[in-house]
Amino acid sequence: TLDEVRVIIIRSEGRGFCAGVDIKELDANPDLIVVVNHANYETFRAVHRNPRPVIVAVHGFVLGGGIGVAGAADIIVASECATFGVPEVDRGAMGGAAHLQRMFPVQKVRHMYFTGEAITAAEAYRLGAVEKLVKNKDELREAALTIARKIAAKSPAMIAIAKESLNGVEDGDLEDKYRWEQGFTLQAYLHPESAETRRAFVEKRDAKF
Repeated sequence: TLDEVRVIIIRSEGRGFCAGVDIKELDANPDLIVVVNHANYETFRAVHRNPRPVIVAVHGFVLGGGIGVAGAADIIVASECATFGVPEVDRGAMGGAAHLQRMFPVQKVRHMYFTGEAITAAEAYRLGAVEKLVKNKDELREAALTIARKIAAKSPAMIAIAKESLNGVEDGDLEDKYRWEQGFTLQAYLHPESAETRRAFVEKRDAKF
């Protein structure tokens, strides 16, 4: 039953953890941005506010919405093939900064945001965002389970209180920050240069400004 769940592990199959929204779909129907924003908010909030600790086990690309899930989680385990990035500016959008700043120093976040450059799992581990680094994705499940078992052996009530208190002592409210950020996402999407970035991505060419 749900009451018996003490730790949650989120991982994925395929080539990567999560690449975020479908840019081609949004380019075809820009009005979807409101629906996407709401769905992202609810997803990230469910991870961050869940009373149970959430461990994410990531491999391959961790982009856009993938950063939101990873940044909202409590513990990150990664394979060496994982890369973390926020290509939003290059796609004419905003988003992910609030969660990215739970993972990395402010100046690193700004460099990633402004340049669109991703960082490796090894660098994320060096910066303290990744708790456990494994050689390949086949080792991810066991690495996450090892941590989960240690947590699950403790008092569920004490762990829930600990998570709530840790969320409370962070600077600002993560959900409020993301809501603030979403306003700029909408502003960006309404700008003509945003349409050009999405069009260029779909047409596989460099954007022209």
